[in-house]
Amino acid sequence: MANEDKATRYHRLKRRASVLGAATQAFLLVVLLVSGASIAMREAAVDIAGRNFVPVVIAYVVMLGVLLELVQLPWAFYSSMTLERRYGLSTQATAKWWIDHLKAGGVALAFSIAAALIVLALMRVSPERWWIYGAVAFTAILVLLAQLAPVILLPLFYDLKPLTRDALRDRLLVLAERAGARVLGVFEWRLSDRTKKANAALTGIGATRRILLSDTLLADHSDDEIEVILAHELAHHIHHDIWTGIALEAALIGLGFYLADGALARYGSSVGLVEKGDAAGLPLLVLAAGAVSLALMPVATAVSRAHERRADRYALTLTRNPSAFITAMKRLAAQNLAEERPSLIARVFSTHPSTAERIDAAKEWQM
Repeated sequence: MANEDKATRYHRLKRRASVLGAATQAFLLVVLLVSGASIAMREAAVDIAGRNFVPVVIAYVVMLGVLLELVQLPWAFYSSMTLERRYGLSTQATAKWWIDHLKAGGVALAFSIAAALIVLALMRVSPERWWIYGAVAFTAILVLLAQLAPVILLPLFYDLKPLTRDALRDRLLVLAERAGARVLGVFEWRLSDRTKKANAALTGIGATRRILLSDTLLADHSDDEIEVILAHELAHHIHHDIWTGIALEAALIGLGFYLADGALARYGSSVGLVEKGDAAGLPLLVLAAGAVSLALMPVATAVSRAHERRADRYALTLTRNPSAFITAMKRLAAQNLAEERPSLIARVFSTHPSTAERIDAAKEWQM
């Protein structure tokens, strides 16, 4: 079977699982609202935690989180385990997958509880303008997470250690210095116990910025290829793409909160909510935010693809090594089972240009 045919089928099945998982969760949220089950869950939270605001919200979010996890779990396992194994990409033991999934679920639940407490508290304090204050608060949280993720979140899931290949480390640090990006260091990122896929990243902002190279990348790519891949990652920082992404995400959050405010005002009483800050209204809030995210996803992915094209051009200009760029793209496509020429729909919802497009652009730059 040709690699492109295999890749096309793999990504089509991944997209299908993602859509079905999201649709299943959305259906559950609607059912909770229209059936009155969300009100019953809030009452159960009150019975468990008393009438104090914080314990009630925590109890409700835990119940909602467990239900959402249960309905999407089959799709998550199918996408990240069944398909990955079927297409020869996974190296992860089932027990290890469950450990990672439970840890990720715990982190997600903690963030969900914090987010719900912030939003519902703002609704109570300022019912008319909570969505403005909420957008500001969540933007600040996004900035904080971008800074702290490399030192707090990543180590929860991955083994990171300083790169011991001195020549490559020094070469990459010199490259970062040429690009004007101060980095804390170069780290080897262990992925081989999970996947055969390769990856590289420049994570963090300010004092936490560091270069991450997966051990799968280090094992299968030449130093020239790794250098040009990193040059691409450096471009995102040089062009402030992280800040652009945060700004775009902040706009989506603000719009989502605004529409959620309207939905709560219009439909809240009909589904039994006693006030805007009623925990039972969280499913409506999540649905509104999800609808905004889905509707504007083509805009967000178009911006992302533009950033990726610009980063490719920067990498070519910085390294002056189009041959290494082309071989890196081909090797990554084969290793990660990327679609060389995806369908129009797939391209619209993709965050990166296709492999063929990136290689063609590099050849054009070479002329």
